[in-house]
Amino acid sequence: WADYWELNGRLNEARQEELEAFWARWPGTYVEDRLRNDWLLELGRRRDWPHFAAEFPRFKLNDDREVTCYQLLQRHQAGEDVRSAARSTWYAQREADDGCALLAATLLEAKRFTPADVWQRARQAAEAGRPRVLKQAVALLQAEAPGDKVVTEAYEQPQRFLAKKASAANRPAAELALIALVRLASSDPAAAAQALQERWQAALPPEAAAWAWSAVAKQAAWKLLPEADGWFQQAAALSAPGQSGRAMEWSDDTLAWRARAALRSSTDAQRWRRLLDAVQAMSAAQQADPTWIYWKARALQATAEAGPEGDARRVGAQVLLERIAGQYHFYGKLAAEELGRTQVLPARPAPLSAAERQRAEQDPGLSRALMLIALGLRNEGVREWNFSLRELSDRELLAAAQRACDREIWDRCINTSERTRGEIDMAQRFPTPFRADVLAAAQDRGVEPAYVYGLIRQESRFVTDARSSVGASGLMQVMPATAKWTAKRLGVPFTQEMITDKMTNLRIGTAYLKFVLDDFGGSQALAAAAYNAGPNRSRRWREGPVLEVAAWAENIPFNETRDYVKKVLSNASYYAA
Repeated sequence: WADYWELNGRLNEARQEELEAFWARWPGTYVEDRLRNDWLLELGRRRDWPHFAAEFPRFKLNDDREVTCYQLLQRHQAGEDVRSAARSTWYAQREADDGCALLAATLLEAKRFTPADVWQRARQAAEAGRPRVLKQAVALLQAEAPGDKVVTEAYEQPQRFLAKKASAANRPAAELALIALVRLASSDPAAAAQALQERWQAALPPEAAAWAWSAVAKQAAWKLLPEADGWFQQAAALSAPGQSGRAMEWSDDTLAWRARAALRSSTDAQRWRRLLDAVQAMSAAQQADPTWIYWKARALQATAEAGPEGDARRVGAQVLLERIAGQYHFYGKLAAEELGRTQVLPARPAPLSAAERQRAEQDPGLSRALMLIALGLRNEGVREWNFSLRELSDRELLAAAQRACDREIWDRCINTSERTRGEIDMAQRFPTPFRADVLAAAQDRGVEPAYVYGLIRQESRFVTDARSSVGASGLMQVMPATAKWTAKRLGVPFTQEMITDKMTNLRIGTAYLKFVLDDFGGSQALAAAAYNAGPNRSRRWREGPVLEVAAWAENIPFNETRDYVKKVLSNASYYAA
């Protein structure tokens, strides 16, 4: 690692021979692959395609999107048709970078990308709130591109831009109006819908108007507005007959919110048909997600009428539920419940042999990872550890997980054990560190211990000195202000230095959890959302129609909190078992 840091610090002036010498010294290690990643980026910036082509096949992780863009460019230069892969990779770009911008510019010049592709990328960037990516995309159009000042106004002052703009007489004018509409919708969906209804729907081509309505509806769905489902229906109605959301270039994220908006229309008998339409318009990869497998099955059940077609839907639902019912997550358990099954824990694997344990103890990558973590270099240690797991069998993964468990590196213990597919050790996946302390704190406050354990597992993975980017600390990831408020209510002395003390953190964390549980009538789902995102948000999200818990959880606007609630509830179920 010291060797890596030294060479990486002067990579912009390094020579190929120095890199070759480094790789010869550290073959098969994580730092070899990490430096190759960095070197491929440098070669791309240098436009050194011969060396890039020679090095790329040796890049094992291959998990850097900018490197992928450079590699697709190099394949295009070699005569391959990379349009589809290049478009997908470019559209997935989160930040403006050299590699993906160069790929897009090159394919546009070669007429493998069209101006429509570029404007679609600009729409997506505006919708995602990424102005640098937006401007980088629009600049590719050169002569057709509107000035940077105009793009900035459409993005930053959408209401003013839309009021000033006379028409959408050409493609750039229409696209700038779409950018302004989606940006207005991000703060005020109703105002954007009004602008569309009164003026812009008629001014825009049908496809553009349909996309605009879908973007406004998505923002409304994210804000849990009741109008969202109707606006999605308006978007669908504007598409050409027989076309789906995918044909209209709706993103998977937009289609997911279309499905969620349908779920919230709890009194509408047609909501399941609209949910089914949304799921069936998703990409194959999105449809394979357990979330949409489950809700598609529910929609098929709900829309199955009498007769052969209804029988086929019921069989289809059964097949989908069977596909995920044995999986160890929120929707796996819900699918099992739909099939009338109770939760059964898998049999524990055979004990690890001495030889299996010894091989894990002697693995140099795992040893380096543990050293790095012990030195306080947790990020480097985690990357080293994960690299070392890449080709391990189930038994080898269990042995590696046990090595971490024995050292009380609980996050590596849990995450490693979760990688097994055939041999499932639930005691490894759901360990109970600090058992006496957790049980005492939970019982003292009158909170289910399984729920406390489920929350801690998701919050900190039992890392006592864990600290988040926003300042949450300790086992239960308590925020400083929350800790101070809770301690005052408990009438106990407290200083900020005490927040990472295990017993203090447990006492304050379980007390706060009890407060929010009581505030939400004992609902573990609402309390988990409040614990993660704050009680005020959880109260706002509770407003609207009465929903089953799963539908409510799926409509939580924050991706992190939605995932958090489902995992805490799932964890607690396993801990209870």
